[in-house]
Amino acid sequence: MASGKNSKAGRNKRAPVVSAKATPWGTIAAVVAVVVFAAAVFGYVFYQNHQQQQKAGALAPYTPSANNQDPAKTIPGVVEATFPAGQHVTPTQRVAYTHFPPFGGAHDYNWAACTGVVYPTAVRNENMVHALEHGAVWIAYDPERVTGEALTSLRARADGKPYTLMSPYPGLDQPISLQSWGHQLKVVDAADPRIDQFIQALRRNQYAYPEVGASCDALGPGQFDPSNPPPFDPSPPGPGAVPELGAGAPAAKGEQLTGPTPGGSG
Repeated sequence: MASGKNSKAGRNKRAPVVSAKATPWGTIAAVVAVVVFAAAVFGYVFYQNHQQQQKAGALAPYTPSANNQDPAKTIPGVVEATFPAGQHVTPTQRVAYTHFPPFGGAHDYNWAACTGVVYPTAVRNENMVHALEHGAVWIAYDPERVTGEALTSLRARADGKPYTLMSPYPGLDQPISLQSWGHQLKVVDAADPRIDQFIQALRRNQYAYPEVGASCDALGPGQFDPSNPPPFDPSPPGPGAVPELGAGAPAAKGEQLTGPTPGGSG
């Protein structure tokens, strides 16, 4: 028989208490959030790379080469014309262009800066055409019809892109017009795939413009200042205008044949 002492000890003995650990829901939520964010970032990067690869593949047929010197010939709607190079006028002269916007012919000996400049206002034709002679693509648009997302889309194709320039062109017969030396394409929609095809085919295409290697850098105050360019003049050029095909004017002053290696896509 157990003694009273033992019985009392047995009655006073308590079972050990086991403390359950709380689930760290905050830490789990933070980890899940990081994983989801990382997955979203990697997914976006993968998607962007995939899109770029698809675009590059789609534009491959429009990349100029020795065997395909003018890929623009396969782009529907492209108009071509032949113009003599090196026909220059002074800053006070007008040229009697027959195409609007012009895409070749006589031009001011000061070229418009074409280092990816997006001009907020319309610029004098004669300066813009000289940029084309240096291998640039000029994106012109009707400011009354191209606004919002369409304008943003066009701007992305020009802003900061070498050998590209963009400006409004009041009175344009189509919403958008692209020019390179001797080539023009007019479209109604900024999403038209021919825009990228035209740029790929003709920007710095060494087989399609006269002054291969010429600079697109700004000439600066007193010559051509991109922050204060000569304005577009919509009035008729008048009887004293220089013919579009020129009149045997001398070579441009200050030509800079020191641009990047020709033939690249820019």
